[in-house]
Amino acid sequence: MQAEPKKAQAGNSSADASEASVSLIGREYEVEIGPVAHGGHCIARTDEGQVLFVRHALPGEKVVARVTEGEEGARFIRADAVQILSASKDRVEAPCPYAGPGRCGGCDWQHAKPGAQRRLKGEVIAEQLKRLAGLTPEEAGWDGTVMPAEGDKLPPGEVPSWRTRVQYAVDPDGNAGLRRHRSHEVEPIEHCMIAAEGVSELGIEQRDWSGMASIEAIAASGSQDRQVILAPRPGARLPIVELDKPVSVMRIGEKDGGTHRVHGRPFVRERADGRTYRVGSGGFWQVHPKAAETLMLAVMQGLTPRKGESALDLYCGVGLFAGALADRVGEKGAVLGIESSKRAVEDARHNLASFDRVRIEQGKVESVLPRTGITEVDLIVLDPPRAGAGKQTVRQLASLGARRIAYVACDPAALARDLGYFREGGYRVRTLRAFDLFPMTHHVECVAILEPAKEGA
Repeated sequence: MQAEPKKAQAGNSSADASEASVSLIGREYEVEIGPVAHGGHCIARTDEGQVLFVRHALPGEKVVARVTEGEEGARFIRADAVQILSASKDRVEAPCPYAGPGRCGGCDWQHAKPGAQRRLKGEVIAEQLKRLAGLTPEEAGWDGTVMPAEGDKLPPGEVPSWRTRVQYAVDPDGNAGLRRHRSHEVEPIEHCMIAAEGVSELGIEQRDWSGMASIEAIAASGSQDRQVILAPRPGARLPIVELDKPVSVMRIGEKDGGTHRVHGRPFVRERADGRTYRVGSGGFWQVHPKAAETLMLAVMQGLTPRKGESALDLYCGVGLFAGALADRVGEKGAVLGIESSKRAVEDARHNLASFDRVRIEQGKVESVLPRTGITEVDLIVLDPPRAGAGKQTVRQLASLGARRIAYVACDPAALARDLGYFREGGYRVRTLRAFDLFPMTHHVECVAILEPAKEGA
């Protein structure tokens, strides 16, 4: 222990003061780093047994950890590794100058070799599967590996430029930057190393953005389309946007919070499975340029759609999986997509207008699906938000008797919880594949293929 804790602030009475918790922010502990945990940190314990979630560390290291959040008696506290006393063989010097304790919160694993990052993600998936679903990797049909996207397998010290959408925050002086970890504070930057070339070439970081709260920059990977979405501060006027490349400009409305066109197209065009998809502002598309194709192929290979089958594409976005399914089930097949975003539904209907066998409905899955009257279906794809589908929806899907279900997940914990619910509903995991589509961060994408469990299995 190398620093005294800050004193608790006095309350409105002497009783408040005596009962106030003592903040540990700033206190330092010399600790041994244990296993990786879900969320981009590792686990350690203080001499008193209190759990520390430590960022910027790696399993097996000995570090000095400085507390960033927490108080005495809390179930856990958060900390940064500010000094490495004994380094892991997987440690590298962070390539990004903005990475490190108290700096940009966009990347979690800049200090780890690329192969080590994938191993850490694999350990997190395995731990979540075991703890929340009661499944070993073997029982999930998973070989334990996390596969890099094509072109991302780089030597230590090199960073793939993959992020085709970057949300910049703006500090009070008009500088564009990225948020610090678990903070509203802005880290001004000159260049984001993981930003795709199409984003970097706009020159966002070199411009004065006074009056703006944030700027989202989008560089489509399926076309040359570029777009910026500006969110002005209350009462601020929109600037004349002159960037290094032609862009469409949108703005966030101060009163309605909606996205409105200023000039140019209100969408970008993406490509996957030989098809062009229109993606409007607010519409979902995978951020990594290889992600849409990678996940689409994994889903189709797992489902093996047949001519004439019926399929559901839930949380369908702008129709990526619905389009792939429609191609494969043929004219005698049928595909129903359900999506809550009104704008995404408009795009999906536009993107799939050539398919008479595709219908897209707007609303929440748990509300719309019962109203469709569907009682059985051959195939299901679901790509829910980070929180997962949930017990009610999974129970509903399990009752439809699909021969195969593809679950696309960006959160291992939500995936594991829902796989447990599917098991209660009579389904088992046939295969699971994991893809490193968010290099340098703790995020990982998984595709689980489920099928009805055999009697007695």
